[in-house]
Amino acid sequence: MILESVALAFAFLMSFLTLLRFFSRTSSKTPPQNKKTSEVGWEKLDELLDMLSTLQEQGVSYAGLVSKEDFGKAVLKAACRLMNCERGSIMLWDENGGHLKIVAAIPETGKPQTLFLKPGEGIAGEAFSKAQTIFIEDPSADPRYLSTQNHTHPFLSMPLLIQSKPIGVLNLHATGNAAPFKDHNAKFLKILASEAAVTFHNLELFERLETFYLEMVKTLARAVDSKDHYTHEHSDRAKARAKRLAKALDIDPTYTRYVEYAALLHDIGKIGIDESILNKPGKLTAEEYEEMKKHPLIGHQILAPVKFLGPVAQMVLHHQEWYDGRGYPNGLKGEKIPLGSRIVAVIDAWDAMTSDRPYRKALGREKAISELQKGAGTQFDPAVVEAFLKIEAEESAALSRSE
Repeated sequence: MILESVALAFAFLMSFLTLLRFFSRTSSKTPPQNKKTSEVGWEKLDELLDMLSTLQEQGVSYAGLVSKEDFGKAVLKAACRLMNCERGSIMLWDENGGHLKIVAAIPETGKPQTLFLKPGEGIAGEAFSKAQTIFIEDPSADPRYLSTQNHTHPFLSMPLLIQSKPIGVLNLHATGNAAPFKDHNAKFLKILASEAAVTFHNLELFERLETFYLEMVKTLARAVDSKDHYTHEHSDRAKARAKRLAKALDIDPTYTRYVEYAALLHDIGKIGIDESILNKPGKLTAEEYEEMKKHPLIGHQILAPVKFLGPVAQMVLHHQEWYDGRGYPNGLKGEKIPLGSRIVAVIDAWDAMTSDRPYRKALGREKAISELQKGAGTQFDPAVVEAFLKIEAEESAALSRSE
């Protein structure tokens, strides 16, 4: 919902600017003496539209993948290109620290950040606290300018505003052949800053939403672990292994996150299974086994209504499918089984074999490896088994060295 609103607002702005550009070019009569200035202005508008499109694509389409630091670098590069500057920074308000901190800078120093400004402190802090742009001709002559370097180039600090509330500042030094910080240049820069502020704000909201979902997922996973005494902390181990395995298989970050959630929640459907079946010390009867086989479907029914967890729900539904098609609930075969489900299947089997169960003691490591290898191509995806065992061997070797 958040991202959809941002996209709609951005689309409206882009449409407005495009129409403005079209009608102004086709209907206005530019006096000869102002023709060059007008052309420069429209070139700037064209450049601004391209920048906004790029930033919108990065901030909305890749929300959850792009960090505020990476997006800040993109915004700052766009601002410097728009104003032909060679030096600048973006500072965002840090609620926890109670200060402004740099998230992007040009040129990059590669050194640890040391500049943190309170509201009203320095020119940037004053621009932030007053929610007003501040421009000074000579920073070296202004006592508000806080820097160990003697900068003499004109300096501008523009607040990043969300409904008149500042969330950060954009700072630029008019170095080299920089465009003047006035007239249409300043207006274009303000449009860029406004759109950047909206995206920064929504990246923050998206991070909070992600955190909320993650905490919800962890709570659900703990509920399962507490019901099945033999799977204590199983979900946490599964999540950690899923992340490492997804990286080894070169899976993209978005899908990796879904796989992690699926590893955490693959047994959530056991909430609907009777504890006498879950913790039965002996072999299950045919009827009890049929009841146990319902847990992937129950898990899917629990997760599917949450839109964010839709892909996770599918992985949970199919994590008991076999690679050769003899699994359940749908008898899917090979790559028709979601990759996340195939990953979770291997992780789940390993954890089951190397942990004490109601009906047997944990298998030894070598026996568990043998069973996975034996099941490759029948129960498990051979490629996933190979990647998993490689990771397990590396971890085992590292553990031996540390001991």
